[in-house]
Amino acid sequence: MKTLKNVRPMGAAPTDLHIAEGRFVATAPDGAETVDCGGRILIPGLVEAHTHLDKSLLGMPWYRNEVGPRLIDKITNEREVKVSLGLDPQVQSERQAILSVSHGTTHIRSHVDVDTHHGLRGVEGVLETREKLRDLVEIEIVAFPQSSMMARPGTVEMMDESLSLGADVVGGIDPCGIDRDPKGQLDAVFRLAEKHGKPIDIHLHERDALGGFSMEEIIARTRAHGMQGKVTISHAFCLGMNDRAYVADLQAQLAENRIHIITTAPASAPVPAVKELKAAGILTGSGSDGIRDTWGPYGNADMLERAMFVGQRNNLRRDDEVELALDICTFGGAAIMELDGYGLAPGDRADCVLVEGETLAEAVAARAPRKLVLKGGEITARDGRCIREAP
Repeated sequence: MKTLKNVRPMGAAPTDLHIAEGRFVATAPDGAETVDCGGRILIPGLVEAHTHLDKSLLGMPWYRNEVGPRLIDKITNEREVKVSLGLDPQVQSERQAILSVSHGTTHIRSHVDVDTHHGLRGVEGVLETREKLRDLVEIEIVAFPQSSMMARPGTVEMMDESLSLGADVVGGIDPCGIDRDPKGQLDAVFRLAEKHGKPIDIHLHERDALGGFSMEEIIARTRAHGMQGKVTISHAFCLGMNDRAYVADLQAQLAENRIHIITTAPASAPVPAVKELKAAGILTGSGSDGIRDTWGPYGNADMLERAMFVGQRNNLRRDDEVELALDICTFGGAAIMELDGYGLAPGDRADCVLVEGETLAEAVAARAPRKLVLKGGEITARDGRCIREAP
């Protein structure tokens, strides 16, 4: 039981907030511990809605990257060097998750590789991490066929097994560009989702008209299977194409079928316009994507920094626009993941983080170390350091 004294929820006037049994309550419980928040802003826990916990090389020797420029080059290289690098999905996922907690993340959606080369090793490792860190962060696992599904026989069966083991979401990737079999892959993805009663999250790097075609196929299946509100498209680079009339039509269809978008706001690719998505009523989340992996040396798992990237990539400059970027990294991801009781109101779960700044926009711009992070009302990080040491 706690009372967060002198705190500003979402940048509002200073007040006191009370916590009992892991949730915010309207009145101070008897015997509550008082925590002086020093007039800092309190926001709900940051939501990392798109990352790859099984891939990170954090804590390992520097990896010299000499991989070719194509997407398939990176996929093939990573699949082949995992063993030679000694990458342990459990250890690496724990390291990244602890780093995320130190920055104020309370929920993570991680795409985890499932392929015929490594089997379910990644899923099993992240499942172990999820259990080890259950009091610090909630981890949702996407069974992710990065190396393709139809082109590698046996992958669909392993996807099925991973969902039975405890994966939460059915993944997919570039049904044309990677699998070269859009009907086969998407039929398999939706069939697995229907069998296991799971939502879907598909990587769609395909650009321009090719990406638009795949998106229309996803929309058609969402409608046919009655999966409105249960399908997410990650990256969705095709929504950044120059044909804005075509994009407007795609976005109208996405909104009608309640299909969500997750953007990582990369600098090297066209991206969805988040203000357009908001205007259309399309739920939007964000994530760090890969963190210090064989694809690239960047990333620190800080979702306040990701909000800055969303803002920069979308030319969000006004304070209310920067607040939209933060909303995408909090409430947007939470809504996509259907988190129970997410927020700061009485009855909501006390998953929250103290941030520095006079306003929410300043908190994003400054990205100072997080003074305090709570999960279920219990402290998980102080002054930018998680209470648990990384392995």
